[in-house]
Amino acid sequence: MTASSTRRTTVARTRTAAVGAIAVAGALILTGCGDQTDSGSSTKESSSSSSAPLFDKLPAKIQKAGVIKVGTNAEYAPMEYQEGGKIVGVDPDLAAALSKQLGVEFQFTSGSFDGLISSLNSGRYDVAMSSITDTKARQEGLDENGKKLGPGVDFVDYFTAGTAIYVQKGNPKKIGSIEDLCGQKVAVQHGTTYEQALQKQSTACTKAGKKKLTIEAFDNDTEAQTRVKSGGAVAGVNDYPVAVDIARKADGGNAFEVVGEQVDAGPFGIAVNKDNKELTSALEAAVNAIIEDGTYKKVLDKWGAQTGAIDKAAVNGGK
Repeated sequence: MTASSTRRTTVARTRTAAVGAIAVAGALILTGCGDQTDSGSSTKESSSSSSAPLFDKLPAKIQKAGVIKVGTNAEYAPMEYQEGGKIVGVDPDLAAALSKQLGVEFQFTSGSFDGLISSLNSGRYDVAMSSITDTKARQEGLDENGKKLGPGVDFVDYFTAGTAIYVQKGNPKKIGSIEDLCGQKVAVQHGTTYEQALQKQSTACTKAGKKKLTIEAFDNDTEAQTRVKSGGAVAGVNDYPVAVDIARKADGGNAFEVVGEQVDAGPFGIAVNKDNKELTSALEAAVNAIIEDGTYKKVLDKWGAQTGAIDKAAVNGGK
């Protein structure tokens, strides 16, 4: 799910979550997490000590627990999704690599995307890792109008992704860019930055004397895809690696195609409560460690997500 604000003037960062708005808020706007699915990520060490190289950088509370509780929305292949009752994908595999550096287990729980940050700040999770675009609005807890809704979060950036548009196979409406969506119905996941990007584009359409967009927002990305597949919407908007995965897998590659190029790349970040600076620092060190030892590249290669690779972790690198 990318960052608020479309990568260009129109395409807000991906699912990652509706721009500063929705998910950012940390507190109120987000509804609670829906159905919950738990999936531990790997290497469970001793709850009080570990030989892992970065264990000592963790907060004492997490050292003792031996677990980092992770909130995610496992409906976003190849980044995170459920298979055989287990949460799998790029993010869980990266978390497994991080756990080897930190010496604690990353325990994933799936819930609604737009409730992740509020659940994080309420203490339900230690972090949120779900293709969340790092934006200034989310860092500061602001909605799309700049209104303060919550404390915000810190991000440890570990990946980058741009925005892509996917349409029915054959592209019957000849969509080539977001500007071509004026006057059309477009499906998105609610609470994503795409939703806000489309709202901005709709305004741009009317200012240009064209018809506004009709935005159909759904609770999960699968519903948005179904809407496009049925012809109820002419296009869907998603993170580039996710859109490519959808086009490659759905109906054996016969349902969708990606149109145009990846645009407006922005960082995905692991969200951490602003009061937990020690955990933020430990995660930053762990991301850099798996980049340096080559594990990071192996995970991205496995999932065909090489285009999202970064050279170094950053804290709050989003704009």
